[in-house]
Amino acid sequence: MRRMGTLRTPLPANRRELIYKVMLHETRRNGVFAYLYTSPDALLCSYDCHYPDLANAMEDWADEVERWDELDDPLPHCQHDCPLPVRVKGREEGRPQWGSYEILKDGKWRDFAP
Repeated sequence: MRRMGTLRTPLPANRRELIYKVMLHETRRNGVFAYLYTSPDALLCSYDCHYPDLANAMEDWADEVERWDELDDPLPHCQHDCPLPVRVKGREEGRPQWGSYEILKDGKWRDFAP
């Protein structure tokens, strides 16, 4: 399961960028990944970090997040940090074309530029 949260107030990521939202992605074997987004409308994260479990991740972000929205886990070969069904072209065939994406829309994979 994944949870997307918008921050009450953006937090500094570094000297030039702010974090506007966070997605927590709980995995079965690898703990929880927190994906951090440096634009309010970003679909792919700019940074990520790891937590051993969901309780630690939720505690860390509890005071910062306005509300959490639950999202389904990503489809096979899709980007874990994207709330939409987006994948790297060719990834499902073992020949990824890094930087080229496609989105599942109306049952068909179509070119996509995030």
